[in-house]
Amino acid sequence: MGIVVSHYRTLQHTTAALVLLALAGCSSSNSSVRSTPAQTPMAQYANGTVGPVGYDGHVPDFATRNFEPFNRQDVAAIALREWRMFGSPVADDDPENKPDASDPALKPERIPGLWQRIGEYWWIGQDPYETEASWTGKTDADGTRFNALHDAHYAWSAAFISYVMRVAGANDRFPYSPNHSTYINAAASGQSSGLTAHDPSSYAPKLGDIICVGRGRSRSVTFSKLPTAYGFPAHCGIVTATNQSAPPFGREISIVGGNVEDAVSLTHVPVDAHGMISDSTGHSYDTRYPWCAVLEVHYDADQEPDSGL
Repeated sequence: MGIVVSHYRTLQHTTAALVLLALAGCSSSNSSVRSTPAQTPMAQYANGTVGPVGYDGHVPDFATRNFEPFNRQDVAAIALREWRMFGSPVADDDPENKPDASDPALKPERIPGLWQRIGEYWWIGQDPYETEASWTGKTDADGTRFNALHDAHYAWSAAFISYVMRVAGANDRFPYSPNHSTYINAAASGQSSGLTAHDPSSYAPKLGDIICVGRGRSRSVTFSKLPTAYGFPAHCGIVTATNQSAPPFGREISIVGGNVEDAVSLTHVPVDAHGMISDSTGHSYDTRYPWCAVLEVHYDADQEPDSGL
């Protein structure tokens, strides 16, 4: 029952946030639909450089031609749609204390219907000439099923973020990559036109922003150490609700991320009265995750014009 109430509360607050956006109004229109698809880098992260640009046939026409402006409402809605597809799991436990599935067949990423969906995250989210574009939730680029014990080598959380941004119409404003550190560093170094990295102690995440943390030994990465001269293991989630006041943390926001407990999962993140995820010293309010950066996404609009909300 607690999980059901939590799901309802999350969706209720998300809806309320989107309604507020609608009431605020938006002057953007869809009069700027492109006549041809946008060109994006075809090997964004190869050898640490931006590759040649071109038309990516993997991306749906409605996204690459921006049938709607790139906006916060769509990014949150797309992330929540994928969350519901995986059964709306809530992952609020400390990941260090969460045991792995007893049977590989129980991993959501390997379940019929869902492993193919993860394949779509790779296919659409990644640059078309990268090997990872042909991966799925359980197979490599040759269609060979990989050992579930080694699925960390096929981690798809960054592919999920890339997919959401790609389908929402970010086009060349996001550094699509199978590694979160690629776009964390791009934002921190000012090399991404669509992202700005902020110290979690000085910026409150907004709907559609991305919050990030280092994993493993890289949990020690702080904002002051960004950008790094190397790639590092990390995890990021898309903010899908703000200004929440309910269990488990009281003041909190919600984020949705991929490959959390082998699924697209929602996590609640504690914040202070100002919506900050860290105090003035940079200490994270979240005992599970020492958040290292908030990536502000530069949208064309807060919502779709005439979205009906």
